[in-house]
Amino acid sequence: MPTTEAARRIIENREVVPDRWTFLADDAPVPHAGPVVVSWARWRAERDALGGRADLGVQVPSDVGPEDVAPDVDHFALIALEFPKFTDGRAYSTARLLRQRYGYRGTLRAVGDVLRDQLFYMARCGFNAFQLKEGKDVDDALRAFEELSVKYQPAADDPLPLWKRHRRAS
Repeated sequence: MPTTEAARRIIENREVVPDRWTFLADDAPVPHAGPVVVSWARWRAERDALGGRADLGVQVPSDVGPEDVAPDVDHFALIALEFPKFTDGRAYSTARLLRQRYGYRGTLRAVGDVLRDQLFYMARCGFNAFQLKEGKDVDDALRAFEELSVKYQPAADDPLPLWKRHRRAS
């Protein structure tokens, strides 16, 4: 059975939207149509059978490096990077490298122990979709993007530091 509920809402591109993706268990049959997300292990085991889908996503555990995912990024419309716990920040680095070094342009979703206080920083690293931890208010979390207005450092969402942006504007 799919592991997603049709009523789940996520933040995508700074809007609250219904989640259109179905996260499949490894033993669940893959439907012929509709956007599905498979585990990293299932992708590796069934790559040939799944590779032709245009609506395929993969859920990547935090111990899988971006260099392992990079050769296959063109197969995925969505890459869901896992945050197994609040203090595990490996997915921040993976997101930034997938965007900047490996050129991934699809949806990059944070899943797992994703909290409101992390969203702004996750977006700076290249995430554009966020599936909050169970029980968290997605509408309240959306306001996290408005709380910080100045970005000093360059990042995946803005490659220029503040001083260069300021110089360019003058």
